[in-house]
Order: sequence, then C-alpha cells, then structure tokens
Amino acid sequence: MEMDRRKKYTRMVLKESLMQLLKNKPISNITIKEICEQADINRSTFYSHYSSQYGLLNAIEEEFIEDMVSTLNQYNFSKEEEALKMTEKILEYIAMKSDVCQILLSENSDIHFQKKGMMITQEFIFNNWMTHSQVDRETFEYMNIFVVSGSIYVIKNWLESGMDKTPREMAEIINNFINRGLSDIR
Repeated sequence: MEMDRRKKYTRMVLKESLMQLLKNKPISNITIKEICEQADINRSTFYSHYSSQYGLLNAIEEEFIEDMVSTLNQYNFSKEEEALKMTEKILEYIAMKSDVCQILLSENSDIHFQKKGMMITQEFIFNNWMTHSQVDRETFEYMNIFVVSGSIYVIKNWLESGMDKTPREMAEIINNFINRGLSDIR
C-alpha cells in the first residue's frame, strides 16, 4: 500500500515538473535531467516510471483525455440540436482545466494531443451529425478535419485571451459556424 502511494506521488511530481518546463520551452528541448532536477528525483527513478520525456507527456495527455471522456460520458446527448449542449460541456471542461489545456495545446507540446482531441470531438459531436448529413464518408472526413482543427485554434485563442466569453457563448459561436458557415455571419 505504501509503495503504491509513493509511486503515485512520484508520477504526480514528474508530471507537474514537465508541465512547468513546458511553459517555457518545447518538449524537444526538455531533457530528462531537467525534469529530474525540477522534480528533485533521480534519473533511475524517472526511468522506472517512463521511458522518455515523450512517454511522460503522453501519460499526461492520456490522463487528461480519459478524465474528459469520463466527464462527457455523464451526459447523454443524441440529437443534432443537442450538439450545442455537448460543445458547451466540452468548453466548460476545458475552462475548468484551462492551465493544463493551454500547455497541452501550446507549440511547446506535441501535435498528438490535438489529434487525440480531434478524435474525441468527432466522437461526441460529429458522429450524430453525420447520420443527418447527405455527404459521402470521404467528404465528411475532410469537413470534419476542417471544422475540428478550426475549433481547436478558436479554443486555443479563447484560452490565451483569458476566456473573455463564457463556454456557452463560445459553444454558440462554434456551433453557428459549423451549422451555417460564413454565410450567416453578419
């Protein structure tokens, strides 16, 4: 039992140390030595938990995504008009974890987190939209990439500007754009 708690603590400290370092430099420039110094943990302890700084970053991303998915699974939105509510729930979650999210979406992190985020967003918001759409699968994939990657950059900008709009307002902006495109913006 004691060992388990120590392992959990060590992993938590390593994750926090990497997140601190990512605020100032890209993952590719962060060394195991720096992470260990920041965490006050020796290298052999680091390697008993993770194979590299990328492995550690991946663990942080996986944990964030698992937590987000379990949060979103509490809601049961099936109809197209409920996509707005789901978008709002995603944005509320991101707002709640804005510090972590900002680092994971920054240029200092890697692109995998954005790709994972895109897959989840697709699962929660766009799968039910696809069933109402007359578009073929391949075209839908392109539309989905366009919409989700655009949304990710909108969310990054929202976080960087201090979340100047509520999750609800942001959800409306994103959903209006998805449903009506540029034609409806005045």
